Amino acid sequence: MAVMCEGQQTLTMGRAARELELRTGEFELATQLGEVRTVPAGTDDQPAGTGSLGRRRVPAEEITRLQAEPGFPDALRERIRAVSTTEAAALMGIGPGRAGRLTRAGCFSPVRFYVNRFGAVVWLYLAAEVADFADREPDLMRGNTPAAMRVMLDSGQDWRARQWRSRRVAQLMGQTDDPWEAAAVIAAVLPPEELASVAEEPLERSLLRRLRPTLASVITVTPAARESYERVLTADEFDEVLWYRVHLSRCLERARREDPGRPRTPAAVPSTARPGQSPSFLNSPSWTTETSSLPSRS
Repeated sequence: MAVMCEGQQTLTMGRAARELELRTGEFELATQLGEVRTVPAGTDDQPAGTGSLGRRRVPAEEITRLQAEPGFPDALRERIRAVSTTEAAALMGIGPGRAGRLTRAGCFSPVRFYVNRFGAVVWLYLAAEVADFADREPDLMRGNTPAAMRVMLDSGQDWRARQWRSRRVAQLMGQTDDPWEAAAVIAAVLPPEELASVAEEPLERSLLRRLRPTLASVITVTPAARESYERVLTADEFDEVLWYRVHLSRCLERARREDPGRPRTPAAVPSTARPGQSPSFLNSPSWTTETSSLPSRS
């Protein structure tokens, strides 16, 4: 059933997925990529209890817009089509081994992942981005691997989890103007001890935990899978952790300035979010044929 949110008719996520003829995973990815616009799930006089990063709905006019597009629903499905490393290799016309090296070197970012029962993380990439990369960097499809990339890979560096976190943080930051919710997004990817050293006030940490967004919907059926899942969600390299620490500190300064009493209220009162431009959190290496130095990872 459609209801009014912020003066517009909206549908539940499940109903919207059916109207757009998308499977659950496809629809989830479409909303994360901004292919399907969503709004906080509340009404004009009944704000959503979980904030703008909690339950969300899809405006009815968004469904109408997408259904009116040429080639619907196949065109929409193609824009959100995610492929494995093997499928990405086929799209680029190269072997899986070379494709794997390109993904570990951060040439293009994962959009999704799942963990198998043995605890191995399986990464998925946007087919359109893979094809675009192959067109943009034809020299990386053949010949010798650039020296800087070789050194990076030989040292065991792997940018896939880092890039997925960066992309997901950017998506979530683009969904809220609430300063405490923004801080909770950054806090979600920091190790507990790092979070505690930045947000020293227990009441603030409690609020950040209450506002913590869902980073990924991944089923884990074994302890090994759960451990791998948690590793993907958590920043680990020194420079990445430092980067998120700095941004969390800035977010907290803003939140304390704009809404100083929020951590001391019994329940967080969500603000109205406006769709906005996501900040760039994709601190990726640039691998072109002119690459001559490694990205800083120290």
